[in-house]
Amino acid sequence: MTGAVVLATCNRYEIYGEAPHVDDVEAARAALVSEISGLSGLNEQLVSRAFSTRTGPEVSQHLFAVSSGLDSAVVGEREIAGQVRRALINAQHEGTASAGLVRLFQAASKTAKEVGAQTALGSRGLSIVSVALDLATDLSENPDWSGKKVVLFGTGAYAGATMALLRDRGCTDISVFSSSGRAEAFVASRGGTALDAETLSPAVAAADVMIGCSGSDTRVEADELAQVRAGSPQPLIAIDLALTHDFDPEVGQLDGVELLTLESVRLAAPQEQAESLAQASGIVSGAAQAFEQEREARSVDSAIVALRRHTMSVLDAEMERVRARHGCTAAAEEVEFALRRMVKQLLHVPTVRARELAANGQQDDYVSALETLYGITVEQPAAAPQAECPVPAAGRRGTATA
Repeated sequence: MTGAVVLATCNRYEIYGEAPHVDDVEAARAALVSEISGLSGLNEQLVSRAFSTRTGPEVSQHLFAVSSGLDSAVVGEREIAGQVRRALINAQHEGTASAGLVRLFQAASKTAKEVGAQTALGSRGLSIVSVALDLATDLSENPDWSGKKVVLFGTGAYAGATMALLRDRGCTDISVFSSSGRAEAFVASRGGTALDAETLSPAVAAADVMIGCSGSDTRVEADELAQVRAGSPQPLIAIDLALTHDFDPEVGQLDGVELLTLESVRLAAPQEQAESLAQASGIVSGAAQAFEQEREARSVDSAIVALRRHTMSVLDAEMERVRARHGCTAAAEEVEFALRRMVKQLLHVPTVRARELAANGQQDDYVSALETLYGITVEQPAAAPQAECPVPAAGRRGTATA
């Protein structure tokens, strides 16, 4: 695989990759599955079943829709566009982003901006977190967030967005816990109180709301929470926004505890108007088609270069013979000028036809014709990015690439 970009959010895990050739897709997918299996300790067959594969034009269509918020639990959410940008930045920082994937993700971000600017989709600023907090407000005896005590699990980008929205609602008593020990650094720039293993239990016991968006290997178990909350007078709202669950689902069965999950958010999210959805979908489809046409056109660049190199080498050889016979005379210069002008005119039509055929997906026909007529061997360009996407039955969003 020549490149990879990982898009990990609260409700999806996707890996976009670029393989050298379409024939290498299955091998690249198998390598990814093996790597994930080794790092997670999960059986390879289980990992493989958790991912489905998208290739070619399906990849750009999917990513553009994701970046624009059309594939979110809250349709039109704007936070996902920032997560897509950060995914590319991280891949570039780690040196895993190929040129093809950079173009793909940049085009996805551009499409998201167009959807935001040209449609009413997402104009209300809704997000998974905002809808979850709205639900919590509705469930609370007191809707005023300024007096609530909140415990936040996680220190990633999504935790940062959650912290910002809590601040916007007037919440000032926010404690942060990270199993990886990053809470101190997180609150240093955002405010709040850092928790550790010793101070976590008292904070949870006194909390009105606890929010999970860490997706760590450790989670709050129902029996542990019951012990910690024993004797707590106020009810607790637990908001679990982690794909792998920060809170045991049985938490919702405890007395005095209300559990909100991503499914709760999905069901509660207001429906966008059909007109806005149709307009946004049209922009996404048009942008994806344009991206694929440009990519196909670019794929014949090597063939065009090969034809020009072949033609110019024939011209240079002929000019060598002219100079050997007539020397560097004015007549020889006139001959060279005329020949180069003629070659330029002869190459114009084949170049235009190459672009046209590539736009129709017939670039292979063009390459075959060059090889048949001129014996030119064209170096094949890298295949289009190959990606995997979520398996609905798995209850999570996932994508791998090949």
